[in-house]
Amino acid sequence: MHPEPKTLLVTGPCRSGKSSCALEHAEHCGTRRLFIATAQIFDQEMEARVKRHRAERDPSWTTIEEPLDPAAVIQEHQATYDVILLDCITLWLTNLLGQDMSDANILERVDELCTVLQQTPIHIIMVTNETGWSIVPENPLARRFRDLAGFANQRLARAAEAVILTVAGLPLVIKESRS
Repeated sequence: MHPEPKTLLVTGPCRSGKSSCALEHAEHCGTRRLFIATAQIFDQEMEARVKRHRAERDPSWTTIEEPLDPAAVIQEHQATYDVILLDCITLWLTNLLGQDMSDANILERVDELCTVLQQTPIHIIMVTNETGWSIVPENPLARRFRDLAGFANQRLARAAEAVILTVAGLPLVIKESRS
């Protein structure tokens, strides 16, 4: 997949190598790099995860923590960076659910992000989780999250020039840029 597509969605199950794959692609997109982190730290376990992820990035990365409006961060900083890596979409959706937003409002936010992806002149790489490959969750909130993640991933995949599915640490190109 060289040259790198302008917009790339990297998806897959938990611990499949999505973030590493996204970082690898970002390394080919220029030296001015912004990482948008959507994770919020509410406990020690999440704090340890965030520290591990930070350690994976070299000092050339600038990090902005934005749990609710990554599209605004992209718009604000696109003139300053060669590439922006947004990690991760599913944590962002979780954060929006925590704001008691309706499904329609959440998907409007996803559509806003899709519009920004199509308008930005720089490389944007997004990381998301495939949440629907397992058993049907036992509670309504978990089912709602799974469904929203699936709908969001579909919209983002349509908007992205390229999509990679990671499985067991291996990238599989499922949509390729035709530029």
